Amino acid sequence: MSTPAPTTAAPTTAAPLKVAVVYYSSTGTIAALAREISETAEKAGAEVRLRRAPELAPRSAIESNPAWAEKLRATEDIPEAAPSDVDWADAVLLGTPTRFGNVSAQLKQVLDQLGPLWAEGRLADKVYSGFTSSASPHGGQESTLLALYNSVHHFGGLTVAPGYTDPSKFVDGNPYGTSHTDAQGSNPVDETARTAARVQTERVIRIAEALKAGLTVR
Repeated sequence: MSTPAPTTAAPTTAAPLKVAVVYYSSTGTIAALAREISETAEKAGAEVRLRRAPELAPRSAIESNPAWAEKLRATEDIPEAAPSDVDWADAVLLGTPTRFGNVSAQLKQVLDQLGPLWAEGRLADKVYSGFTSSASPHGGQESTLLALYNSVHHFGGLTVAPGYTDPSKFVDGNPYGTSHTDAQGSNPVDETARTAARVQTERVIRIAEALKAGLTVR
């Protein structure tokens, strides 16, 4: 009697990590960092949604600043953020300029609209991380990121900051997240900030993938 040939199960392919990059940018610095983060996540194999916070400022204020008006026109093709984008994601990277050492009103509105998802527990057990910029050195960068993370704690989310986990972090010097000093727009996003954004994104993806795998087999 012949022995049946062994069957080999087809390997299962894990679904790609889902990453939402949600940001507000007035003159383009945060938008540039958001694109760097999105591209890094895509290169790492993640499925990415790049989303901008809706603008709240009056049109007259926007048009009074040519850089602000130009940025708004240049990013009109990027979809506006919705609660469903955060619900969809395994990892969420949030970007905001400093506003007196705090989160911008535009990004805060996006966070404030997450109440129903929070009530259902749908924001918990995700990975979150933040990035920011200011006009002057320091300028509230660290306090802005810490203020941003207050919301994450309420969500039951997991804050994954870059820390000093890579030699490059001793160059940019911010363990709380990526930050850049734009000097009122005269200092474009440089390689130091882009490197920080890549390091942060890669760490977020590594931790989020491990967390997702652990939750799946639990």
